[in-house]
Amino acid sequence: MPRVHDPYPTRLGHAIAPIPRAEPTVWGGPHDGPLSQAELDGYEQAGYLIRPGTLGEDWLPPLRHELERMGAELDRDDPRVIYEPGGSIRSVFEPHLISDLVAEVVGLETVIPVARQLLGSDVYIHQARINLMPGFTGTGFYWHSDFETWHAEDGMPAMRAVSCSIALTDNYPYNGPLMVLPGSHRVFYPCVGATPDNHHTSSLVRQETGVPDHDTLTKAAGEYGIEQLTGPAGTAIWFDSNLLHGSGSNITPLPRSNVFLVFNSIENALTEPFAAPRPRPEYLAARTAEPFGVNPPPVS
Repeated sequence: MPRVHDPYPTRLGHAIAPIPRAEPTVWGGPHDGPLSQAELDGYEQAGYLIRPGTLGEDWLPPLRHELERMGAELDRDDPRVIYEPGGSIRSVFEPHLISDLVAEVVGLETVIPVARQLLGSDVYIHQARINLMPGFTGTGFYWHSDFETWHAEDGMPAMRAVSCSIALTDNYPYNGPLMVLPGSHRVFYPCVGATPDNHHTSSLVRQETGVPDHDTLTKAAGEYGIEQLTGPAGTAIWFDSNLLHGSGSNITPLPRSNVFLVFNSIENALTEPFAAPRPRPEYLAARTAEPFGVNPPPVS
């Protein structure tokens, strides 16, 4: 699709003031899915929602084994596999296309209906990956808004996407859990600095482009506070595309892994990147907005 007007300028040569969010956070109502009005209100206010028991205990051992299998069988030169500086696997992208088991997770009644309810439409997978944070050596993710990246580098027009991080291991306060600034999704923070030519790989190991400066983060943390999101394996954390979040490194013996799914509304299809020389590869940003889990009409 052609480039459209940019309501959220970023990757600029100089700092500008934060921009109030233009879109709703919640697009559906309590009758559109499994979430109650209280859960929808909580998500709208904080920008995230924790759903324990999204995966039952019977799912966890097979999925952990599947992660090990993918890590062992995928070619080291496969661009979908991202490595830590020390050589261990950090992320594997498009696991739902590699593994039938992961694809089943996406279609669960505890997953896809929540995405449709929050976004108020049919959805497709903008990006999916498994994240592995091994004990002792797992590195974190610096503070950022996913929407800033998806807008600048993928051409996502509006804040009508949601991430779902499903824990396959227990998340403790001390093994690098997700940290968020609750409420920060209501403001877009433009970032300074042009997108590098190697933008499709640079941020996957170390987030340096498209991050707020220290002064901005200090003010935002003072206004919104910081919360750690923990819980047992099988718990899903749903969070808005524009929520500021990050994670620390894992220096404990306890590994942390998750299935990470990004759902985008089919009414929010990607355009040309707003602040990058070219779109990222399909495995990082799907450009075909076909509804997930919706059967096509029969051929007459």
